[in-house]
Amino acid sequence: MSNQASILENVNFADDAALGERVTSYDAGDAGPLLSLGETMGAEQALRWATDANRYPPELVTHDRTGRRIDRVDFHPAWHRLMEISVGAAVHTGPWGSPGTSHVQRAAQFFVTTQTEAGHGCPISMTYAVVPALRHQPELAERWMPGLLSKVYDRSFQPAAAKQGVLFGMAMTERQGGSDVRSNLTTATPTETPGPGRRYDITGHKWFCSAPMNDAFLVLAQAPGGLSCFLLPRWREDGTQNALLIDRLKPKLGNRSNASSEVRFEQAEARLIGEEGAGLAVILEMVNHTRLDCVTGSAALMRQSVIHAVHNARHRSTFGRPLVEHALMGNVLADLALETEAAMELMFRLAELFDDPDAAALRRIGTPVAKYWVCKRTPAVVGEALECLGGNGYVEESPLPRLYRESPLNSVWEGSGNIICLDVLRAMRRSPGAAEALAMELEGGRGRDSRLDSAIEEAQQLLANPPADEAGARLIVQHLAVTWQAVLLSRAGSPSVAEAFLDGRLPRPPAVFGTLPSSHRDLIDRVPVYS
Repeated sequence: MSNQASILENVNFADDAALGERVTSYDAGDAGPLLSLGETMGAEQALRWATDANRYPPELVTHDRTGRRIDRVDFHPAWHRLMEISVGAAVHTGPWGSPGTSHVQRAAQFFVTTQTEAGHGCPISMTYAVVPALRHQPELAERWMPGLLSKVYDRSFQPAAAKQGVLFGMAMTERQGGSDVRSNLTTATPTETPGPGRRYDITGHKWFCSAPMNDAFLVLAQAPGGLSCFLLPRWREDGTQNALLIDRLKPKLGNRSNASSEVRFEQAEARLIGEEGAGLAVILEMVNHTRLDCVTGSAALMRQSVIHAVHNARHRSTFGRPLVEHALMGNVLADLALETEAAMELMFRLAELFDDPDAAALRRIGTPVAKYWVCKRTPAVVGEALECLGGNGYVEESPLPRLYRESPLNSVWEGSGNIICLDVLRAMRRSPGAAEALAMELEGGRGRDSRLDSAIEEAQQLLANPPADEAGARLIVQHLAVTWQAVLLSRAGSPSVAEAFLDGRLPRPPAVFGTLPSSHRDLIDRVPVYS
């Protein structure tokens, strides 16, 4: 067809120079398995599975044909194929189950698989993130970890003991509380001597239960000793179905391939993880890891959308020359590519902190800082990339509408923007060493550029003197995130990327993309080239 870009399929999403540089610099292991995964996820068949999984969303089956309550979620076969790939590659377990595998290496895998289809990443992410919380109760971890670490995706609906592999979900929020989970009304009544690892009956409602088809869930409920965390399985220990009733699947803006649900518990059997009253601290072990995946998933959505925008501009001509050669379009594409590189750099650094047992203080403040900024930038990046394709980007045959619908999710999930910014302020004020750790991290960028020195000075002043008024929290977190990205890029392998970021993001990021003061066209050349 005349003057139309080719369809992006049978490509390798891991064959990306910018990604490869970071896999090397952050010591993310042998690139071979990642390239193999990228080839699998970029194949024509996998991309069709991604389309079909969203075109034919999951369906709730509340009763069987005899009238018995079963609360089963049925998925299109395409969903199961994607899950088989990610579970088979151990993206759901990463460093927990594979000796020598790091959080950095696993983040690179999640970055690649999310570019193909983001929805199936929810149960993958939940299962990966549950392990630190589960380890608070060793006997429960011992019982569940073998199935969790399995590389077999077992879609069967039966007790976990009979399955070859298991997956986890989570249920925290309720309609009356939202992010204020301490206002939860769900109750937990001990059915034996109360205490860690003991059995309780859970009764109540959850406004959002992630991945309801999974085999077990971490649930918050009010025990006699306060808000507590419980492991609630889909099946009771006697082999009967547990009293987890799915009222409905949420009709969502995006993420349509994945089932998010509203559920009720009617004396559902569960076991306490940790002490009564310590539920928030326990489940935050899980939340911190899913926040890492929010950053990684958002970085992936950005990169994939920009890959499509640049591909179109390279292959479509206007006014006698390729679109990519027009100065204004080149500025937009370079600016978008720059944002994806900054997000990728911050994502890898954050994952590296999860590998370092001595980085707890920096991880405490760095996780919400990165989560806020990268997730907030994603809708703007994807929307601008869509516009680069014009009308072709707006029609459903293009993957851009699906990416655009997906783009706000990670900013909402695991703490929306305001909650995350308040968490950063809380870390600055209350978490020993957190502000000092980030200040020290930023100090490593001094002396390289006067613009960066000024940004570092301002950030360190904010960290040393957190304001009492929360109204300016977003500006504070934005400045911390952008300065951190500038520091990381200034010490990374590409001086041209660092210079472009200093040109285009300091002292403050512009409101729109395409406003770089000079061309920085080499940034476009770092986006993968496909025929």
